[in-house]
Amino acid sequence: MHRIVPLALLATIVFGAAALPARFPAHASERQIGVPGWLTPYRDNAARLIGAATADQFAWDRLAELTDTYGARLAGSDNLTRAIAWAVATMKADGLEKVRAEKVMVPRWVRGRESLEITEPPNHVLPLLGLGGSMDELQQRATDAKGRIVLFDVPYTTYGETVSYRSGGARAAARHGAVGMLLRAVGPIGLRTTHTGGMQYGDDAPKIPAAAISVEDAQRIHRIVNRGRTVRVRLKMDGHFEPDVESANVIGEIAGRERPEEIVLVGCHFDSWDAATGASDNAVGCIVTWEGLRLMKKLGIQPRRTVRLVLFTNEENGLRGGNGYKDAYASDAEKHVLAIESDSGVFQPAQLAFTGPESARRIIAEIGTLLAGIDMQHVGPGGGGADIGPISQLGRVPMMAYGGDSTKYFTIHHTPADTVERILPGEVSKAAASIAVMAYVVAEMPERLPR
Repeated sequence: MHRIVPLALLATIVFGAAALPARFPAHASERQIGVPGWLTPYRDNAARLIGAATADQFAWDRLAELTDTYGARLAGSDNLTRAIAWAVATMKADGLEKVRAEKVMVPRWVRGRESLEITEPPNHVLPLLGLGGSMDELQQRATDAKGRIVLFDVPYTTYGETVSYRSGGARAAARHGAVGMLLRAVGPIGLRTTHTGGMQYGDDAPKIPAAAISVEDAQRIHRIVNRGRTVRVRLKMDGHFEPDVESANVIGEIAGRERPEEIVLVGCHFDSWDAATGASDNAVGCIVTWEGLRLMKKLGIQPRRTVRLVLFTNEENGLRGGNGYKDAYASDAEKHVLAIESDSGVFQPAQLAFTGPESARRIIAEIGTLLAGIDMQHVGPGGGGADIGPISQLGRVPMMAYGGDSTKYFTIHHTPADTVERILPGEVSKAAASIAVMAYVVAEMPERLPR
């Protein structure tokens, strides 16, 4: 049900919140699962990788070092540039091979100063974050939007459904004469946290200011409107784009001992939004994929195929890194055997997911039995990621993803609360172990994974 009240602040209000589904299907039974005989040659190294990953909190400490030292890493920022240099130096210190930073041009968006306050009926300052579907109700009440700020007070269901208001709301509101757009934060209720994120303008409407406010403040405005009061707000924003600047994808490898031309790709995006340190989105994804290679090197494990780590730049507001990698390695796309991405946090309960042909799915499911000791044996459907998607689509490459509990993840996603304190060391170690074993076995098998 939608309702619009034609006031100084136009509120588009949706009633009825849905239950929050997990991003991946629930875990399978925790019963012990037998390991197929063909996996016998890989059991010892898999156990060594799991043991090394879970023996200490090295990975969590490196995550804290990254987020503490380099903070928010928006594409084009000095922080990201310094973090890239650190990653190159640290990969070399880990002993990874062919470490390099491959140039990618990225957009540079500067937030500038921004503020929001209710001026009537109370005088009250509101936290906000500027933003970097189907709008049927707006169409029906187009005349109410003209000259006003439109608030989309849309209860969170799933990220995929609700984010359409963030991506397309300003454009739709501007087409009907609105002078600004406010959005209820896209995520479960937190502690009055606001969620930034990407959005799109169009050539068919003015580029009006657009910002997110907290769930609590959106609901407060809703209640005032329901009492028949006029709500007036003052919104100030200086956000703007500057010319594109140079950034880079950071790449390190363990060269295959027999088939170095065949690639098992593991990756994440290294940039983050500027609201916090981006610990869950996506510093932790970078650390847990990186750990797989570091541990192989530390333990003297050199698989048959090359395992390649890529820290992609500019996933959050441009996907230049993923597309740049595809362009750079287009001629080698079909030599990629598997692509694994971690970009959904590591909060427990977590799960691996796979997308590919049924013959490959059966093999991946059997490899999963090596992870029964850490309760990660079940591999669900739906593996993939924004950064590995371009190369995978080009080369018909099977994809995997590591995803954590979606409610915990999206509560802090793109907010100032996305800090390392929310993540447990054991969650990081478990993710690193799972990705390391999957990457190792697929890289080591005599036959490549079917596509």
